[in-house]
Amino acid sequence: MDMKLELVTVPVTDVDRARDFYVQAGFVCDHDHAVSDEIRFVQLTPPGSACSIALGRGLTGMAPGSLDNLQVVVADADEALADLRGRGIECEGVEEMQWGRFVFFADPDGNRWALQQLPDWSAGT
Repeated sequence: MDMKLELVTVPVTDVDRARDFYVQAGFVCDHDHAVSDEIRFVQLTPPGSACSIALGRGLTGMAPGSLDNLQVVVADADEALADLRGRGIECEGVEEMQWGRFVFFADPDGNRWALQQLPDWSAGT
């Protein structure tokens, strides 16, 4: 049986600020719907991803900023860094590790993201 990760809830304090941040970072805003005064659902998808993130009101009991190390794979860490910085997103430089090249950034609440360029295992690196 296949299982495909569909949605990860990201806890935030200010839904509009977080939505705008992720759109600025290049995510596509798929839905922004207030179900009621207590529930608002915003779904955003990173470019090329089959999995989206959700933020809003009434979606989770997690504390805003409590996600540490949401990880996505990119083809080129240098290109990802340049793209994010070009969009005005503060991020650390490319960090070289044995298991890949990483770019780290955080949303306004402190939820941290890692963009990983996988090593070329066929090259023995």
